[in-house]
Amino acid sequence: MTKSFHESRPTHHNRRHALAAGVATTSLAALGPPVLAQQQQRQADDKRNRICAFIKFVQDLPYDELAERIAEMGFDGIEATVRNGGHVLPERVEDDLPKLVEALEKHGLEISVMASNVNSVKQPLTEKVLRTAARLGVRTYRMGYYRYDAKRPVAKQIDELRPVVRDLAQMNRELKLRAVYQNHAGASSVGAPIWDIYELLRRHSVKEIGVAFDIRHATVEGGLAWPLHFNVVQPVLGAVYVKDFVWNESARPVNVPLGEGRVDRRFFKLLGESKYSGLISLHVEYLPKAGLAKNLQALRDDLATLRKLLKA
Repeated sequence: MTKSFHESRPTHHNRRHALAAGVATTSLAALGPPVLAQQQQRQADDKRNRICAFIKFVQDLPYDELAERIAEMGFDGIEATVRNGGHVLPERVEDDLPKLVEALEKHGLEISVMASNVNSVKQPLTEKVLRTAARLGVRTYRMGYYRYDAKRPVAKQIDELRPVVRDLAQMNRELKLRAVYQNHAGASSVGAPIWDIYELLRRHSVKEIGVAFDIRHATVEGGLAWPLHFNVVQPVLGAVYVKDFVWNESARPVNVPLGEGRVDRRFFKLLGESKYSGLISLHVEYLPKAGLAKNLQALRDDLATLRKLLKA
């Protein structure tokens, strides 16, 4: 019989909290001067947004080496890939996710977001993945995506998704988890217009399910209307995703380094003015075939750019 969340929750989350608060001074010192300096700076600046690294293109690294590299850059955590083809495969979540969490904790890091395939309680591995995550102290996960059928009325399809979202929110409430749904560009993507995903989620507590607002995708789909889109998601805002793009000669969006594309820098000013104090996930997706070294350097460079934009 499956244990409840409260019966099976261990102390991983509490240990991580103690580390972040500076209680485990000896452990921090053992990390060495560069990493220690990074950790101490994070501890001294509790009011700023916590920033995590989406690890999609560096997930070939072993857990320990990944944690060491990400901590050295100055991130607060990672957006882990616990999904098909991910760093942790869903069918192996009970064996492998604890190892990833342990490796991160050694360097004062956390799984800030767990990128998953989850979009319904009826998927075979949903409960296994979510209960394991909750037991390990993971608090936020990114959902999989819903798709529209262009041959059917959109409003009817949104209505059909309401009970699916309701049941998932109920499971999240039990497990003390929050799901975030990322708006993604595309003609069939639920959430691309923003208004639809707001309408789908607005009846639920943002503590259980919210929007991961992706400014890149919002700009692709909304053009000059991105401030309105950011405005409408405020009541359901659960995370902010950051990356950049340009239009190529075929009028298709192509990812580029942060600050070099079409994403309006005013977004970061608006973000600050909104008093949003939640998570920011940095996505580096413009070097998919360049290898580990270049993607690691891109994460470092884009993090420096992001910090400058947030202070501007």
